[in-house]
Amino acid sequence: MFLTPEIIAIYTLNIIFLFFSIFAFIISINIVMHWNVNRTDERQYGLEKKSILVATIIKFIFILKLPLFIFFVFTANKISGVITGAMCAAGVVNSISFGLWLFVFKILNLFIFGFWIALHNMDTKDEQLSLTKLKFSIFIVAFMLLVIEIIYEISFFSSLNIDKIVSCCGTLFSVASSSSFSFIFNIPSSIAIGFFYLIFSLLVVFSFLKNEPLFLVINIIFFITALISLILFFGTYIYELPTHHCPYCFLQQEYYYVGYLLYITLFIGTFSGISGSILSMLNRKNRKDFYKKSLLFNSIYVAIVTAYPIVYYIKNGVWL
Repeated sequence: MFLTPEIIAIYTLNIIFLFFSIFAFIISINIVMHWNVNRTDERQYGLEKKSILVATIIKFIFILKLPLFIFFVFTANKISGVITGAMCAAGVVNSISFGLWLFVFKILNLFIFGFWIALHNMDTKDEQLSLTKLKFSIFIVAFMLLVIEIIYEISFFSSLNIDKIVSCCGTLFSVASSSSFSFIFNIPSSIAIGFFYLIFSLLVVFSFLKNEPLFLVINIIFFITALISLILFFGTYIYELPTHHCPYCFLQQEYYYVGYLLYITLFIGTFSGISGSILSMLNRKNRKDFYKKSLLFNSIYVAIVTAYPIVYYIKNGVWL
């Protein structure tokens, strides 16, 4: 087993999260089974008090899981310095057979955990507590996902072998790669870029139309399209290398950690659109400012990635 202070910190936090989430899970089942806001008996009163405590615990866990994802990436990047062949987090993540799927799973959980927090915040503002049963039902599912993530994360770090030679990111993110996502390199970059700007244009239009289902779907598509176009095209201008497509390297110091800025703005933009649309469909009285927030952060992301090829062309007079 390979241990660093960062890995130990992740283990410790996961154990703490697991302990408190099990407690919250047990109470949540009781709330879902017996919650009835129209009742005024002692059981309902007790459930209301427990719901406040449990919701606080869940919110605490999920809020910490958001920055902990960034810490996971940071840890993987740091470990790459001691694993032969790894140039960045890509080599570390792909050194384990399920590493890439763990990474994707963690991103999916980010959206689910974040949505629960948004749902909880809306429920606390509702005097009727009409969403309480729903939010604890969602937590029961989220708890299962949290446990799976923790198990796989512990297995991931426990399986790391610093003596094993791994593939570098240049090999992993190429047409010749045998990874699960190598198929995206068969997409012509011109098509990927055209589709990226088309989807963003539709996102802008739908933000003014104020149509929640359309805005929800377009944000999901935009998130996927943005990642693909970043790997195929925009990333090469960040590196100023036409053959380098790694989505991890620009998280490092050499590129001024710009990857963190890109991924955070993309996440906030798409998450605001997705969660805001769902919450608005659940409660029509919900504020509509999520349209502006989503459009703002998605526009910032588009502006940043667009600036790289333009600046490169201005400096060099040629495209990559």
